[in-house]
This record gives sequence, structure tokens and C-alpha cells, in this order.
Amino acid sequence: MADKRDYYEVLGVDKNASADDLKKAYRQMAKKYHPDLHPGDKTAEAQFKEVNEAYEVLSDDQKRAAYDRYGHDMGAGGFGGAGGAGFGGTGGFGGFDMGDIFDSFFGGGQSRQARRGGPQPGSDLRYDMTITFQEAAFGVKKQISITRLETCEACSGSGAKKGSQVKTCPTCHGTGQVRTVQNTILGQMATSRVCDACRGEGTIISQPCEACGGQGRVRKTRKIDINIPAGIDDGQIMTLRGQGEHGKKGGAKGDLLIYITVRPHKLFTRQGNNLYCEVAVPYSKAVLGGEIEIPTLDGMQKHTLAEGTQPGAVVRLRGKGMPSVNNQNVKGDLFATISINVPKRLSLRQKELLRAYDEAMGEERKSLWERLRDTLGGK
Repeated sequence: MADKRDYYEVLGVDKNASADDLKKAYRQMAKKYHPDLHPGDKTAEAQFKEVNEAYEVLSDDQKRAAYDRYGHDMGAGGFGGAGGAGFGGTGGFGGFDMGDIFDSFFGGGQSRQARRGGPQPGSDLRYDMTITFQEAAFGVKKQISITRLETCEACSGSGAKKGSQVKTCPTCHGTGQVRTVQNTILGQMATSRVCDACRGEGTIISQPCEACGGQGRVRKTRKIDINIPAGIDDGQIMTLRGQGEHGKKGGAKGDLLIYITVRPHKLFTRQGNNLYCEVAVPYSKAVLGGEIEIPTLDGMQKHTLAEGTQPGAVVRLRGKGMPSVNNQNVKGDLFATISINVPKRLSLRQKELLRAYDEAMGEERKSLWERLRDTLGGK
């Protein structure tokens, strides 16, 4: 007995663990090491037996009290008593059947496989779509082609040739699994595997449908019209319900997910529903003020600059941004940042006028300095 691990250690609980704590720990450990999840893994099988042995003892108040007092050496009878068939004297793991344990975690072996042979939902499909900035701003209608699994019209999804019948598998009796029980030194161990005769479906098709080969679904290419709403943003996903693959045996249809990519615009950048751009104006227009044109999604819009507009000033045009994808009547604003357009080439006349302007500004700056000096007392 000296080579046995402490039962509390096996379950990962302390010695003051409550009955609920023990049950919770047992379920977690039994699920972790269950042989059905580790086929052919002898180490996992041994750990699973160890977990069951520990819980068999600690879940019984009398056995737990004896174990706490004597440890694994509990006299000649041990925990098995006169039964001699493992921990509990009745065979199995203290009355626990491995199949029953697995069923408690996964919804029942037979019902689990029966569900496999029943209706199954179709898979979702993904389609990547790239649109222009203008299309995102005003919305657009697109037509795409997708290939998906659809219910076979020839057999209505049954997989059987028209006029033939689908029979219950005689090997598994419609459960989709075959269960075997083996006698081990620790008692009986029940395991389940997928039925080879029906491949887990629970039914056998003697005459498969020629159109779908007995699968119940066929692959088809369809054209689908998609209405892209105005205001959709880069990275958003449109979900078209029921446009994915068809389910098996009457299962629900999957969805079609449209992943949107919006190409960048040459002038505008977007933040939320607001648009941002830069407008270069002549120096004279910034100084003297006057009418300029600002680009918008609807075309050029006139705007009057105030005299002395500085570089970096921002003009806000309300309602000239992107529409809200959820409410087309709500639009963001457009923010135009003013920059000064410095000409690279000037005529002689233009240069003379610019020098005259610079000289005039120099006299004005000099006069300003003189006035400041007089104010400070001639210092």
C-alpha cells in the first residue's frame, strides 16, 4: 500500500473538503482522464482508475473516517471487504460504471450518439468583400457567387434512393455506438465506440441516393444579391441569416458572414462618422479672406474664409460626413484643415509686389518696435 498516492492528493483537495467539493473535484478529474478521451492511453486509464478509487473511499463517510485514521492500511479486509471485487464488493468502481460516468459529463452515451444521427445545423460561411470609399458612403448593391452544401432535392436530405427505406442499424440498434464491458482486476469497465456498421449514424441506407451518394447534401454554386448599407465602415461584418450551408437531416441553415474592407480615399480620412481633409489656399486668400471651395462627398462646397485665417485653422461643415449605418438620416461632420499654398514659381511682377509687401511689413514692424521702445521710456 505504500506506493499508493494520498487520495486527497489524487483528487486535488484538502482533508477538510466537503462532500460537494469532493464531487466537483471527482467530476473534473474523471472527465480529464476518461479512457474515451484517451483511447489506447494506458497512463490515462490508470489515472482514471486511481481517481475512481479515491472518490469511492472519500465519498463514503465510514470509509473516509477509517482512511483518515489508518490511511491505506485499514486491516486485512481493506476497503473491498468481503466482496473482493474492487472497492465496494459489487464489481465496477464502487458501483460506478465508466459509461455512466462518461454519460453524466457528455449527456449520455446512447443519446449522444443518437443526436449525431439526428438533425445537425449547417456551417457558417465567410466571404471577404472589398468596396470603395464612395460605395461605403452611399451604399451599393453587389452580387456574389458562393459554393455551399444544400439539401439534396432528389432524396429530400435522407440520403436514400427514392422509393427505398432507411433502416435502423441492427448492430447498434439505432444508437450509433457499440458498448462493451470488460472485467478487470478493479471490476467491470464499460467503454463505448462508434458503430462500424453505420459509422455512428444509427441508420443504414441500403440504396444510397445517386445524386448525393447517400450524404443527403450536394455542393452547389449560388448567386446572392447583397445590399451594402450606406455608412458601413472598414472591418465591419454583415450577417446574412440562413445563407450558409444547409443542415443535415432537417437541421438549421448556417449564416453567410460578409467581411467588409473599405479602400482608403485620396482626400478623406474617417473617424467614426466624421470625415477629415486638408484644403490648401493661396496666401493672399488666407490674409485677405474670401471664397474658397471645400471638397465633400457630394462635390465641392463654397465657403468664405475670414481675413487673417491662420494655417491649421479648421473649418467644420456640419452634416457633410458619413451617414450612420443604423440611421441614414444621421450624418457626421466634415473637418477641413486649412494650409497655405506656397507657389513654387512667380513672375517678375509678382515678385516685385511681394518684395514691396515685405518692405511695407518691415516698416510696420520697425514702427511697432519704436512705439514699444517709447512706451518703455526710451530704453
